[in-house]
Amino acid sequence: MTKRILIVEDEDKIARFLELELVHEGYEVVKKYDGRSGLEAALSGGFSLMILDIMLPGINGLEVLRRLRKTSELPVIMLTARDQVMDKVNGLDMGADDYMTKPFAVEELLARIRLVLRKHAQGTESSVGSGHIHQVRNLVMDEAAHTVRYQGKEIQLTNKEFQLLRELMINCNVVLSRETILNNVWGYDYVGETNVVDVYVRFLRQKIDDAVGEKFILTVRGVGYVIKDEYHE
Repeated sequence: MTKRILIVEDEDKIARFLELELVHEGYEVVKKYDGRSGLEAALSGGFSLMILDIMLPGINGLEVLRRLRKTSELPVIMLTARDQVMDKVNGLDMGADDYMTKPFAVEELLARIRLVLRKHAQGTESSVGSGHIHQVRNLVMDEAAHTVRYQGKEIQLTNKEFQLLRELMINCNVVLSRETILNNVWGYDYVGETNVVDVYVRFLRQKIDDAVGEKFILTVRGVGYVIKDEYHE
């Protein structure tokens, strides 16, 4: 069955270029040029993936994504001309599956589309009954309920913070490099700044380390991050 891809991009030349490349790869393509019509198309269903620009007329791409995620898990790859870490953090944290900065090599975009589609298909197949409980000291993560509790008190985390914490907890006492975390949490061989991991670790520390008065997430200088099963001052 031919996969349908929705392109939401206000620059006609870029949209047309992407359409030609994707059609050549065997995808069916629908183009929209503003946020509102793009959101309506995405919510109508029938698409396998959306390529979403951030800078759009009407409703910007981040707002489109925020509204979409209320009811849909449609895979989304975001595009932007801005190369700022917080733009990436905001997009990924709102539920984007991947992120590319213009200009980009179309071969890389095509590879990431294939990977996102493959991961989404695998996630759909394995979503039933996949919950697990992870515990390090008094911190308990329930994957099925998507909750994290410390001594019974729930700690509110965003989806990406939850995924990062899970990666650290299931690898308790193992130092993970930033590259490993990016590959496992963001789901691809990341090309670009690795300090997006540092940003998320800081977010987690504000919610966990500071709240409970224990250092759960440790920095191993020059290597990466680790959670240990023993208390550290």
